Amino acid sequence: MANGILIIDKPAGWTSMDVCAKIRGILREKRVGHSGTLDPMATGVLPVFVGRATRAVSFAENGDKEYVAGLRLGLVTDTQDITGNVLRETPAQVSREALETVLQRHFQGEIQQIPPMYSAIKVQGKKLYELARAGQEVARKPRSVTIYETEILSQTEDGDFLLRVRCSKGTYIRTLCHDAGEALQCGGCMSSLRRTEAAGFRLADAVTLEAVQERGEALLRPLDSLFVQYPALTIRSAGQEKRVRCGNPITLTGIAGGTYRLYGQDGAFLCLSQAQGGILTSLKNFF
Repeated sequence: MANGILIIDKPAGWTSMDVCAKIRGILREKRVGHSGTLDPMATGVLPVFVGRATRAVSFAENGDKEYVAGLRLGLVTDTQDITGNVLRETPAQVSREALETVLQRHFQGEIQQIPPMYSAIKVQGKKLYELARAGQEVARKPRSVTIYETEILSQTEDGDFLLRVRCSKGTYIRTLCHDAGEALQCGGCMSSLRRTEAAGFRLADAVTLEAVQERGEALLRPLDSLFVQYPALTIRSAGQEKRVRCGNPITLTGIAGGTYRLYGQDGAFLCLSQAQGGILTSLKNFF
């Protein structure tokens, strides 16, 4: 039975659920889920969880992310990217310095974003993109997101830039492109998107679907690779391991407070645990 994590380099034109469906077929495992949806036009890092590893999806979704995005100034669309219907075109002659100033002044740290209509956020039980496709637009509440870093990588034409963005969960890069265009008074949209980091995994860790087709389970990463930022503890006795497997806390003297990876006496990854006052309590079991 397949269990573990696949870091997929998602191809353009596929939805994140398309990727999961493909992997279900290859590995013959029904329990397959992903963290951090990528739009069909986007490529890059998509962590996919298989078998028992699906229990960890929520932990992966909360991490910071990094993207390389194309920004096209002078073009506004209804989807905030180049796949949408054009709403406005304006000649854009924007210097690198002008864009850099706007990004630093308005799009650094904690900012407010209004989610785009073409998104999976639900309003009164309906996904926004369903309403948008029906020609409806509804009011959306701004959401707080954090932009940790933006860098202009290159400029190909007056209105075409390539950006690197490190940001928090929930950040819409196409909305960032749209809003930057509005701040520059020429409009803008996202022309390309490649995710270079998610859940602590980078493009160097990613494999193609073709590679999964060829090598299958051999490419699965162990579930505990998602939690390498936490120190490891090995249970000291069979009695303690039994208590952990029954969902009970255990006492381990001499350990500092914090989150730990907990392993059984045979080296098997059991759970993520929280230590406080020498008492370890399971946050999530993975056995």
